[in-house]
Amino acid sequence: MAQTETRTRALLYTHPDCEYSTILKDELIADGTQFDEIDLTVHPERWDEVVRLSGGDRITPVMVARDGSVEIGYHGVG
Repeated sequence: MAQTETRTRALLYTHPDCEYSTILKDELIADGTQFDEIDLTVHPERWDEVVRLSGGDRITPVMVARDGSVEIGYHGVG
């Protein structure tokens, strides 16, 4: 997992056609984890951030946790 700056809320990059995005969002909500969501169909200009965070892949979901760690896919799957 890559490490970025510490955040006050998790940041989640999603795509509505990605079932792993939906599963991860549901899990975060159930756990009470606060997060900001970036829907890449609404904000396609943010794909560059996903590619940078994932090491070159256009994949969702990508989550930047509060501690700055980056999770690619749903617990590594996706």
